[in-house]
Amino acid sequence: MSKSRKKEPPLFEQIIINNEEISPDVYVISFQRNFEFQPGQVVKIGVDTKHPPRIYSICSGNHEDEVRILFNIKEDGFLTPKMGAMIPGDKLLVSKPYGTFLGTSKPSWWIATGTGIAPFYSMFRSGMDAHKKLIHGVAQLNQFYFEDELEWGLGDNYVRCCSQESSCDVITGRVTSYLSELDSFPDVKFYLCGKPLMVVEVRDLLIAKGVPYENILAEIYF
Repeated sequence: MSKSRKKEPPLFEQIIINNEEISPDVYVISFQRNFEFQPGQVVKIGVDTKHPPRIYSICSGNHEDEVRILFNIKEDGFLTPKMGAMIPGDKLLVSKPYGTFLGTSKPSWWIATGTGIAPFYSMFRSGMDAHKKLIHGVAQLNQFYFEDELEWGLGDNYVRCCSQESSCDVITGRVTSYLSELDSFPDVKFYLCGKPLMVVEVRDLLIAKGVPYENILAEIYF
């Protein structure tokens, strides 16, 4: 996830303790937690001081010993291929956490596509899963990251939508197709996390269905 560059926050060295490929070209990289954060917050990550850092959501619980970051390799990018090649003992440059896309204990819907699942998994791991509905849209079945744990924890409130493959207990089609077929929506907050087009389409769909604009919070991934 990246945004336009402003005055960069200071970055601190973090020693990698694990880097696991959980799906083709998708990794979870981790380092020892030495700061406090709120579920849903982000950090900036770099590998040197010559290239601008990029923004990533924290993908771990706020009481865990490790901070984990979920990312996918962008072949034409600078940062992610280097991150994917890292091994324990290598060093990342990481900012302190910040951001306002924060989870709460109140009932809400979490709507994500792809690696946009990261902040919601952090909220889930932080004990904020009660009275939540998670809708995750992907192109292929192997992109339902952490699905076993989420299915066990959320049960029927974990909805998987897959646009290019089919399987039992998975809805065939995009997230927007699933949402468009629903007749009504509860009076709760709707958290959206994914690529810009998805966020815009889902936001407009929810508003057309009667969800107040102020009940929609968004985090955009690039």
